[in-house]
Amino acid sequence: MKFIVAIILLIALTPSIKAQELNCQVSIITDARLEVTTVEKEIFEQLKQTIYDMMNTTQWTKDKFKVEERINCQIQLQINSIPSTGTYAGSMQIQSSRPAFSSSYNTTIFNFQDDDISFAYSRNSVLIYAPNQFRDNLTSILAFYAYFIIGMDYDSFALKGGTPYFTEAQSIVSNAQSSSAPGWRSNESGKRNRFYLVDNILHQLFEPLRECNYEYHRKGIDKLYDDKIAGRKAIYEALNKLNKVVATRPNSINLLNFVQAKLVELKNLYADAEVKDKTDVVALLKRLDPANSSKYQTILE
Repeated sequence: MKFIVAIILLIALTPSIKAQELNCQVSIITDARLEVTTVEKEIFEQLKQTIYDMMNTTQWTKDKFKVEERINCQIQLQINSIPSTGTYAGSMQIQSSRPAFSSSYNTTIFNFQDDDISFAYSRNSVLIYAPNQFRDNLTSILAFYAYFIIGMDYDSFALKGGTPYFTEAQSIVSNAQSSSAPGWRSNESGKRNRFYLVDNILHQLFEPLRECNYEYHRKGIDKLYDDKIAGRKAIYEALNKLNKVVATRPNSINLLNFVQAKLVELKNLYADAEVKDKTDVVALLKRLDPANSSKYQTILE
């Protein structure tokens, strides 16, 4: 009896397990032309675990997540060069998804390749994010994408629900301005970097994109199980909102990133649609992303 009471007390006094927000899978690859020593391979294995730990054990929000509610995401870091011992440069592919309501299907929310990755890392280093601080470039990059992933996910469930997390990502960009690392500033060549990724999403001109994100998923993807035709119609109407973004910011990183991430999904979704519906959505996608017209044309096949 005493044993049973002790067990009950132990359970009562043990804090409930709270999962963090992200379920992030990490991989590291190296350019085939890069000569990697045995020591460097060991460092990359440790780096992989260090990134995994930071993304999955940091508490990014004040919200409580159950294990099954975590946001599924992947990070693939490609090392293209080792400028000096302990410094690395390359690219990073970041992707996240969320489940559709009443379905096992997962829809891609964010899929982006960052080509401005450079950082220093030494054996046994620990990555710890501290708000309003720039500690090192890799920590800031990972924290930026953690918040951007969360922002995109929250936006897909509630209109502009991700604003607090995009704001935090923008704060990371501001704190990184003092560094010499690429990808953080507005005056760098091109506009495909972290600065513009978050600056755009918080700009008034991109509100139609955020409305599209919400309506595409909540009124479209989440309704497909109950009524595929109605869900598909809602998705088309959501995508139509992007015409306003094209009118003011054609070829913007955020718009192209969203549309291109949905290509395979739309192709599958419209596989059994009426010819007119297929033609309409292809015409729309071509207006939104004319440079990739041939890819959208495959929806008609």
